[in-house]
Amino acid sequence: MQNTPFKSGFVSIIGKPNAGKSTLLNQLLGRKLSITTPKAQTTRHRIFGIDHGEGYQIVYSDTPGLIRPKYRLHERMNTFIDQSMEDADLLILLMAADETFPEADLIEKVNASKVPVFLVLNKMDIVPHDTLLLRMHTLSEKIPFVEAIPISALHGTQVPKLKELILANLKEGPAYFPEDQISDRPERFFAAEIIREKIFMQLREELPYSTEVEVEEFIETEERVRINAVIHVERQNHKGMVIGKQGQTLKAIGTKARKDIELFLNQSVHLQLYVRVTTNWKDSITALKGFGYSE
Repeated sequence: MQNTPFKSGFVSIIGKPNAGKSTLLNQLLGRKLSITTPKAQTTRHRIFGIDHGEGYQIVYSDTPGLIRPKYRLHERMNTFIDQSMEDADLLILLMAADETFPEADLIEKVNASKVPVFLVLNKMDIVPHDTLLLRMHTLSEKIPFVEAIPISALHGTQVPKLKELILANLKEGPAYFPEDQISDRPERFFAAEIIREKIFMQLREELPYSTEVEVEEFIETEERVRINAVIHVERQNHKGMVIGKQGQTLKAIGTKARKDIELFLNQSVHLQLYVRVTTNWKDSITALKGFGYSE
């Protein structure tokens, strides 16, 4: 009896901010890997999520939403998108069903790609069916898609069907990562991301966008993991807002982050948070390199 060929490939998820890319990645993987918040531009890095299955390995790339840069940080975020498209065997263009047509630069990027492109229309449950079909038809006239499918990433609707389509379009290839590896990122990276997620959820308006998290110490012992992390802010008054009255805001961020880090690591965690002013870090080459946004 002939063995079924092993399939593998790199699948990049691209789109505008807040389209649901991280939520889709988590659904495809069946676990929470990327942080998610209702705020746009939550994702800043390119994150590999590795899906191991019987006869296949799919390496998904969650990417930042494509934006027009205001800072060097935004330029680096857009570079991560370019890199993920260059490496991809298949592209997922994720669009929210209730948003307008994507910007010209996103269309140009997708049309310049030499790999199969899926149109995935997210949030299918919030628009009438006729509107959904019209939106898909309009988009299909602009970009040559191999497949087009509506989904709800939040509820998982049609996500199994999307995964079937992905597998059908992948070619025979090797496993790129060991079976027990879930991402290319270390655990300390995800600890920092979880903390940043809680900052986005706890703080209002524009303040979360002016913060960055740096894990300075990540020490594993038999009893627990000890993590010391710094929340960088751009201004002195931001520092006070993150700390809050009598330290209550910082305490709330730390408590919620610790619980989620413990779930992620499946181990007890001691988390200590500090707040530091790093002026203009979003435009500082040195600071960005230190935070992992290297060239």
